[in-house]
Amino acid sequence: MASHPSVNVARLSYLLVCEMAGVAIALSTRGTLDISIVSGLLGGLGVAAVFIWIETLMKGFTLRGFSTASFGLGVGLFCAWLLTRVQISNLLEMAFRDALQDSKGTNALQVDVLVNALRLVIDVTLFASLGFLGAVLALRSNRDDFAFIIPYVRFRQDASSGQPVVLDRDAVMDGRVLGIFRSGFLHGRLIVPRFVLDDLQAMAQSGSNGNRQRAQRGLDSLEQMQLAADMQISIHDSPMIGESEVLNTRLIETTRLLGARLMTVDENLAKVAKIQGVDVLNIHDLDEALKPAVAVGERIRIALVRPGKEDHQAVGYLPDGTMIVANHAAARIGSTADVIVVSTLHTSSGTMVFAELYKPG
Repeated sequence: MASHPSVNVARLSYLLVCEMAGVAIALSTRGTLDISIVSGLLGGLGVAAVFIWIETLMKGFTLRGFSTASFGLGVGLFCAWLLTRVQISNLLEMAFRDALQDSKGTNALQVDVLVNALRLVIDVTLFASLGFLGAVLALRSNRDDFAFIIPYVRFRQDASSGQPVVLDRDAVMDGRVLGIFRSGFLHGRLIVPRFVLDDLQAMAQSGSNGNRQRAQRGLDSLEQMQLAADMQISIHDSPMIGESEVLNTRLIETTRLLGARLMTVDENLAKVAKIQGVDVLNIHDLDEALKPAVAVGERIRIALVRPGKEDHQAVGYLPDGTMIVANHAAARIGSTADVIVVSTLHTSSGTMVFAELYKPG
């Protein structure tokens, strides 16, 4: 995975600072240790290399993870401090002192030195071990675990701004996100990962004609959302990954990392995300839920606008676009008629409804 340019600038700056510090130390020891400038440069380079290597090992560790680990570390250190207050270490010191005094060849000064060393070992071990366990347990925990510890903070956060929503490429290109959020049914800050934005830009420049138009519509929709005063949208900086499978994996990881929900129209991505415990907002599911249910035997009043495949058929549409084919209604084309649903047919393109003209009596 390529490093972000700003990270490389920070690494280079740190390397230069270490080199200058090494030269400064070498010059300041003239007449005492006589460290050469070359040795200072090599020493600075060694120190920078060690810490840059440590930083590369932490490339998946973000500020959110750091704050979570800090919280767990604080809880662990607090527990260690509580244990030191209950005088457990004092009991161990007294037992150790008695054992040393009973042994031959140990004077009082040696006993005090050994007891102080034992106290230091116990304190360091206790604080280091419980601090480590607290940090690890915090990193393994999820938002619900923290909500159990600090429920009021979680309640205020969700009530004021709502859980963030991460948009994938298809959701951005769908174009309905702006209307969904402006309707007031959903709240929360919208997040578009940097690699999703890069993927949209690449598609708008080099995709097929249809994909270019969809990508351009997605970029226009993002621009409208950024200009909207009643919406909060941000770009989450993350490097671009080219392969679609890896892209979806990265998208799920980013959503989980941010404690957000994933909005998509990709059925396969939605299934994989749900399996991994990520909350998914599928626009297609919302669209299906909003469609009015049409039951056999239901009476519907529709406008018949065109003929059907058969000479006696007339076609009308429900407000959601569902097509209704009315048998023996060709003479009523251009007018509004009451029909009775006799059957429904579910296809890949939607639901077709077959009906007969309503005959009172």
